[in-house]
Amino acid sequence: MTSSLSTVPLIKDPDRLESRLKEIPPVPGVYFMRDNNDRILYIGKSKKLRSRVRSYFRDSQQLSPRIALMVQQVCEIEFIVTDTEAESLALEANLIKQHQPPFNVLLKDDKKYPYLCITWSEDYPRIFITRKRKLGNRKDRYYGPYVDSTALRNTLHLVKQIFPLRQRPQPLFKNRPCLNYDIGRCPGVCQQLISPENYRQIVQKVAMVFQGRTEDLVGILSEQMQQAAEALNFEQAAKLRDRIAGLNSLNSDQKVALPDDRISRDAIALAKNRHHACIQLFQIRAGQLVGRLGFVASAENAESGEILQRVLEEHYQYVESVEIPTEILVQSDLTDGPMLAEWLGDRKGRKVAIVTPQRQTKADLLEMVERNAEYELQRLQRQRDRNAEALQDLAELLDLPDWPRRIECYDISHIQGSDAVASRVVFVDGMPAKQHYRRYKIRNPEVRSGHSDDFASLAEVLGRRFRHSRGDRDRCINASDWPDLVAIDGGKGQLSAVIEVLEQLEIADLLTVVSLAKQREEIFRPGESAPVASDPEQPGVRLLRRVRDEAHRFAVTFHRQQRGDRMRRSRLDEIPGLGFQRQKQLLAHFHSIDYLRVATPEQIAEVPGIGPRLARQIYEYFHP
Repeated sequence: MTSSLSTVPLIKDPDRLESRLKEIPPVPGVYFMRDNNDRILYIGKSKKLRSRVRSYFRDSQQLSPRIALMVQQVCEIEFIVTDTEAESLALEANLIKQHQPPFNVLLKDDKKYPYLCITWSEDYPRIFITRKRKLGNRKDRYYGPYVDSTALRNTLHLVKQIFPLRQRPQPLFKNRPCLNYDIGRCPGVCQQLISPENYRQIVQKVAMVFQGRTEDLVGILSEQMQQAAEALNFEQAAKLRDRIAGLNSLNSDQKVALPDDRISRDAIALAKNRHHACIQLFQIRAGQLVGRLGFVASAENAESGEILQRVLEEHYQYVESVEIPTEILVQSDLTDGPMLAEWLGDRKGRKVAIVTPQRQTKADLLEMVERNAEYELQRLQRQRDRNAEALQDLAELLDLPDWPRRIECYDISHIQGSDAVASRVVFVDGMPAKQHYRRYKIRNPEVRSGHSDDFASLAEVLGRRFRHSRGDRDRCINASDWPDLVAIDGGKGQLSAVIEVLEQLEIADLLTVVSLAKQREEIFRPGESAPVASDPEQPGVRLLRRVRDEAHRFAVTFHRQQRGDRMRRSRLDEIPGLGFQRQKQLLAHFHSIDYLRVATPEQIAEVPGIGPRLARQIYEYFHP
């Protein structure tokens, strides 16, 4: 629901405020706070929208400094009504991710923590470790983020020894399985020697390990072992015995002394400074510490209870109901604990208690969790201090008026002009900001196989990056994405080509541009023949080199992808009736030529735009 936007804050217009509050119904939903520029300041949820929104504007209400500042700017209130509190909680989380309101507690995507992914969207699910959590397919499950990556890798390695799982991402041979099948490590997925249903049952057991349900899995396997022994199938019983022994060894050294081992618990605590909060979540099942997860959040004027509430809502949205514990130990009272407990209880099908323990064993456990969070915060602060030192050194080295908070770097990648591409990477406060990375295909017709031109390619890319800024100096200065420093991978020639195009756009004097030559790691500035006097090992130069290397890596990765796509398409070009769009659909569906080669005509026909007749042609091409 929306209404006309006013430039006067609601708190300064009591009549309009009261009228607006009366329009808000006393039902579950999500509310938006907007400023005079129609920007969303804050997104919240409540089981009674009118009461919650009204509480922000009561004189007697004690608001935190951050929320009080937000209330002073609110010029409009919008809301979305939901049927239940659970719906409002899920909707709020999605909207916060979409709009990133400045006054909400925002979890940072901390790439140093890995996840374990199981791709349930595929017939034969894959299991792998990743640092990128892609939520494109809701069937796929991510477990984590795990703080101890070594322990995660060791666990996965042991799991692959206990259960027969696919060991390779692609088939090694066309017509037969590899050695992993012969020694019992793989059930022959590449040759479909096991049905998808039976393979998914194996992966389901693996998922139980990472859900913290090892004890349940041991019970299931023990029962199956007993049945195999009674049926005189001693070979199968021995296999199950070995799997049980392997599972028992997983958590043998991770006992946590709690009074009741039958209750599954999560314990969460944080440590914070003015800028960041490091959160640790310990997962305890049957008295064993089965997982230690880590999160990082912005802590600018945010209260501990608010941060913990946000982390728990985010975490439990993406877990299965069996993974929700019956008790959650929290370091401090949550901002809306009863609502979260009710939502979790509805999902789990039984009561979930959220407790703030004050004494004895549970309090000692939380103290241990908080101590681990403090160690993570110290590590984050050391990294922040190193980046500040490097930014300060770089500012002094290049005579900048202030630290270069946003650094952009560009690089070109090709093989003798073929498949020429460019990359842009962005570092903010000395850290990669991958949401701002961009990739470019070089459009210059003169750049082709056998004829390269890095000068023209860089000029093209910088022109495309800043073309909307031509002559508009006010927009350049006030733009949130305007770089404090632009770095070019190359020498004086590349730098001159870039400066020429920026002069044509009339913005060359608004940008600080340098180039970094690979051979001697020399820094060049426009109009200067000699490099900047610097030491290759001083902090600022090392930071600039790290940015340059990241741009090079990103460009080379994109170039290899483009070259691989072209080579795959060139092979599919030999199939009559298979045009460019259908080739893209086939590769998007099967991901590689290897998987397409082993597919049946019926599987190929499932691809949109590929009928039975064309599917048979494709199959016969690979099976003459």
